[in-house]
This record gives sequence, structure tokens and C-alpha cells, in this order.
Amino acid sequence: MKRLGLLLLVLAGTLSASSPAFWEMTSYQDFIKGKLEGLSLSRDGRLTLAPKLDSVFNSGQAVIWSLAQGADGTLYAGTGHRGRVYRISPSGESSVLWTSDQPEVFAVAVDSRGVVYAGTSPSGKIYRIENGKASEYYAPGAKYIWSLAVGPDNALYAGTGDGGKIYRITGANVGEEYYSTGQSHVTGLRFDREGRLLAGTEPNGLLYRVQAKDKAFVLLDASLPEIRAVAQGNDGSIYAVGLGGSVARKVQQMNQAGQGGANANGMPTFSTSITVTADAAAGEVKPPDPGKVPAAAPATPAPATTTATTTSAIEVAGVDKSAIYRIRPDNTVETLWTSKEENVYDLLPTPDKQIVFSTDANGRIYRLSADRRLTLLLQTNESAATRLLPSAGGMLAATGNLGRIYRLDPQLGTSGSYESPVYDATTIARWGHLRWTGDAGGGAISFRTRSGNSLRPDATWSDWSAPVTGSDAQISSPNARFVQWKAEFRRSGSVAPSLENVSVAFLPQNGAPIVKSITATMALSSTPVKSTGTSSAGSSAAYSITVSDTGDAGPSTSTGTPTQTLSRAANQNLTLTWQADDPDADRLVYTIYFRGEGEQGWKLLKANVHENSTSMDGDTLADGRYYFRVVASDREANPPDMAREAELISSPVLIDNTPPTITVASQSLSNGTIDVVFSGSDAASALRRCEYSVDAGSWTPLQSEDGVIDSPTERFHLRVEKVGGGEHMVVLRVVDSGNNAGLKKVVLR
Repeated sequence: MKRLGLLLLVLAGTLSASSPAFWEMTSYQDFIKGKLEGLSLSRDGRLTLAPKLDSVFNSGQAVIWSLAQGADGTLYAGTGHRGRVYRISPSGESSVLWTSDQPEVFAVAVDSRGVVYAGTSPSGKIYRIENGKASEYYAPGAKYIWSLAVGPDNALYAGTGDGGKIYRITGANVGEEYYSTGQSHVTGLRFDREGRLLAGTEPNGLLYRVQAKDKAFVLLDASLPEIRAVAQGNDGSIYAVGLGGSVARKVQQMNQAGQGGANANGMPTFSTSITVTADAAAGEVKPPDPGKVPAAAPATPAPATTTATTTSAIEVAGVDKSAIYRIRPDNTVETLWTSKEENVYDLLPTPDKQIVFSTDANGRIYRLSADRRLTLLLQTNESAATRLLPSAGGMLAATGNLGRIYRLDPQLGTSGSYESPVYDATTIARWGHLRWTGDAGGGAISFRTRSGNSLRPDATWSDWSAPVTGSDAQISSPNARFVQWKAEFRRSGSVAPSLENVSVAFLPQNGAPIVKSITATMALSSTPVKSTGTSSAGSSAAYSITVSDTGDAGPSTSTGTPTQTLSRAANQNLTLTWQADDPDADRLVYTIYFRGEGEQGWKLLKANVHENSTSMDGDTLADGRYYFRVVASDREANPPDMAREAELISSPVLIDNTPPTITVASQSLSNGTIDVVFSGSDAASALRRCEYSVDAGSWTPLQSEDGVIDSPTERFHLRVEKVGGGEHMVVLRVVDSGNNAGLKKVVLR
């Protein structure tokens, strides 16, 4: 059981599976992963009741792309992907006002006389709808009608794509090209207080202020490819939404592929893109600076041009998906908010200098205060909140998934709920207490839990438990691997309840250790072997020799001439090492046993070992094959009834400390040729190699008579020619599987 809670109890410096673990949710990042119904979430991680949310209209379509409101309060909604315009009266009655032969109605506008205009795509035409009748009003020859706006002069302005042009239309089939942006798409249009047209574009993320025909000034050169929405605040500041996923590009691809770019809910799928602009005249490709963010400095005007640029989109992960910019009246720019996870679709400044904006994450609506404090105002739990519109006493939000319109009331709702994400304890767990902190605030917060052993809650999970209202309650859900809790808010009175921390305690099922491998090695120790000879007067040295720089020997400490004994450099140590893990990271204790081949019982070698190795004198085990058994236990970290253990038995380990013996059958030296016949034999293991040396020369390998040295006893025939006359010494060496060497000296004359 891995410790997934934020708090671990530590006892005596060791992790203990018998101590509880904790799953704690306390921050904005924790709570944002759950499902909110009628609740707001502040940036400091506080859940409170949200503004009241009422469903005003359900189109039954995949998405509401556009929303406009007449002077009498009547709403008009343009939808996709069946191209309809709906009329919703102030009393809530709705009807289909017009059905297009095109799949998308991206733009809807209403003039001062209540005449409705709708732009269709991908065959870009504008229709005029009056008294329930629709007629083709203007065809600019563009593929897309992205945006419509009615000007102070009551003329209709249209933002188009692919050519990125703005048209001014004054009557049926009467219009002119008002401004060519040089971009691919004009994705947003809005008039400021001075009656100047604001135009957001794609793919270079430019926001234009069009002052007159063919005259414009660039207010913003964003680091993201599309300016999706534009609005003006009470202080004269212009607010713009930059979008990295580029709705225009994605919808274009979707239409070209027969809506292949839409997700299961009918919304286009998005991924952040960087646009590379090619200057066709110069033949030079100029990628934008990926780190460029508009600074608080005057925007640099871009020259007006009618030449469209050549673009291509490159998908890049891990960069901003969207941003909200503020252009002050003095044209200085600041970035108010960015996100790598969510696409912002629309924004709406409020009279109190706050900004409300909507995203594609569960149809969320956020509020950004003047001091940049962010609050998740509410969650519609649709796939996206596409458009925002001010309304008397509140605001309206259009969504995609099933295209709906919601009304947000400034007053708080009376109830709400929060459903936590599913928590994985990684093994069967015994649930403890659920504790929370917050403020009941004249209302009540109750909790329910459920558990199961599948990753997602399904029919195999337990039912939601009965509600508990205390701030410290025992969880009644059955033991399982996964758990989930739900908080239900209810307001009674003027003070709303709030929640800011929830902790779930659990005791994971203790997992058994695992012994993965055992390795035995023989190595030299640093302890010298004690000499069996007699030393002089108990001295550690049997003799001493002094050498002067003249080469003459100095006086000796012994009156005789002793033999120098060259002892073994070190003992042979047998070292056992093993690898073992515990799924709970419990400290393990080991017990090691051994038995010889053919023996029945295990003998204890060492107990209470905490290291992963142990050593012993290799001479304590006689020659033969042995098995070693390592038992790992977590008993020191768990109560006796919960402790677990595991064991592993090694493969056979050969212990061979005795060198082979060599027996010479015949030997001769004749006419300068050495001829020796001999055999090598080992009692414990098979021989592995044979070598010989003549007159202390280098070792030369010798093969056995049968061609393969692989048996405990092998016969060899040594024949060396042209060694010359006189006396010769031949040393024979045979090595066994334990790397023990047996030697034999043969003197030939």
C-alpha cells in the first residue's frame, strides 16, 4: 500500500503499515478535480454556494454558437450542426425562427428595429429575418461568416474567412469591403464606446481597431493565434480572449473532413497550435517567438495590408491554450490570466471592474476580480460555455453539448453539492473517519460516501451511505480499494455554508513482502589465515631481512636460516545477497537458512538481519551443493495478526574448497622431447581447465584426451618437443569448477 495521503505517521524512524494513511483535499487544485453542482470554488480552496443557475432554453442541438438579444428582451440563438436560429421570448417560450441549409450559424445580430441577421457557414451568406420570414441579404463570396455586429449607423458589419475581410452592408445585396486584415479569419467584432469597430483575427492573434474604411490600428499582437472574443469595460479598457486551439482553424478542418474534428458531444476538438507565417514575396519563413507575451508597453501598429499570408499550424504541447488580455485606454497591454488546460470562449466585464469568462472545461464560468483573484463561479457541467450575454439582474450563458441557455442570478442558490474524484488506496483498505473544516453558516453540510473495487463507480460499487452532518464521522462504506465522498450544501438563512478541507483516514491492507533474488559469491576476506608453523618468540614475523644500499645483508635476528612461508593472502568468504521489496515500504527483517543437497531439514544460519546481505567463512561449509532460504517479514512494522512474510529458495550453490589432485602415470625426456601422461581428479566438482609450464615459463593450455574437460576425472597427455638436453622442470595445473587449482611438479633429466 503506497502512502497516497498528504500526511504519514512516522514511528521510531520507520514507516509502519499499521499506521493510518490520509487522503486530504484542501486546495483549489484538489477540489477542481471533482464535480460541482451549484457551488463556487475560490482560488484559496473554499467551496461555497454559487449564484442561482436556471435553465432557460434547451435547443436539442449540439451547440449554441451565437447569442443576441433584442431591445424587448427576446433572445436569438444560432446553433450547430443543423444550422438553426431559435427565438426565445422573455416569458421563456421558444420556437424555431429559421432553419438554414448550412450546418453552422456562427453569428447572429439584432438591429434597433428588431430585425435579425444570421451568418451561415461553410457557404458564407448573411440572411435577414423579419416578421418570421428569411431572405438572403448579402453574399460576400467568403466561405465563413464568423461574426456580425450592428454599428451606430445601423449598418451591418460582417467578419469573414478564409479571406479575413470585414464587410459593411447597408441594404439587400448592397455592401462593400470595409477592411482587409491580411489574416485568414475575422473571428470577433464589437463596437467600442466611440463607435470604432474592434476586430479579432486568426491566425496571428491580432486585434484591430478599425477607425474608418481601409484605416486600422493594431491594439494587440497576442502570443496565441486567435482572438476569440472582445469586450469593453466601464473604464474604457478593452478586454480580449486569445485562444491557442484556434476555433476558426478547427472548425475549418472539421467541415473539410465532414465534421471529423468534433468530439462525442459535437464540439470541435482543440489543441494548442503555433502558426508559422511565410512571407511569399521574400520566400522567408518567420516563426513567432514562442515565449512572447504582450508586455505593459504600447502596442506596435502593424501596417495595413491586403496581402493574405501563407500559414501552417504546428501542434505543440505544454504551452498556453488561452489567455485574457487587457488593453488600457493608453494602449498599454497586460496579460490578466493564462491557462494550459482550458480554452476560454467568451468574456464579459461587469460594472464592478470584474471579468466573467467561460471555458470548455465542464462549461465553467469564472470570475476574475480587479486584483486578479480568481473564483470558479459555477460549473454548468456541459462540455463548454460558448457565449456570455448580460441580462437584466444577471447574465446568460450559452453552452455546447446539448446547446442550452442558462440564466445566472446574482443571488446565491439554496443548495448545491460537490462530488469528489475517486481515490485509489492501491489495495483493499479499512476506512476510518471523515473529517472536515469549514463553516456551517446557518445552513448545513452533510456527507455521504461510497466505495468499490473498480476504477470508475458502477453497479458493483456500494450505494451512497446515509448522510452524516458531524465534522468527524466514521465512514460506513465497506472496505474496498476505491472510495468517493459527496458533500451536500443547504442554506437556511442569509449566511451560506462553506467547506475548505476534507480528510479521509484509512488503514491499507498490509501487503506481503517479495523476495526477488538470492545471489551467492565467494570472495577474499581481509583477515589473514593463521599460520600453523612455529613462530619465533611469539613474534608475528618468523624472520626479518635488512637490505642496505650496498647489497650486503645486515645482521639477522635468527642464528639459523629459516624458510620463508608464503601464506594465503586471505580467507575465502561466502557472501549471500538478496533483493526484497515491500509494497508498503515497511522495514523488513530477514532470517536465513541453509541445507545441503540430499539433507531434509533447514538449518538456521542467521536471524534478525536488517541488511540485504550476510557473510560467512567459506571453510565452514564442506564441499558440496547447498540451498539457501531467505525469509522476509514485516513483523516489526505491523501487529502480529497483520504481519506478512515471504520467502525464496536459491538455486543450488556449489561449495568447493578442495583443489584437484594430479597423478602422473608416466614421464620421460628423450631426444629433447618431454612426454608426460597424467590424470586430474576432484571429489566435489568437474574439472574446467588444465595448463602446464616448462622451466617456470608461461602457462600453456592443455586439452584432455577425450577432447572436452567436463568431468571430475580427466586424463591428459603432455608432449613438448625441442626443449634441449639437461634437466627440466614441468609444473602441471588442473583447475576445478570452484576455481581451485591442483599442481604437480615433474623433474625430467
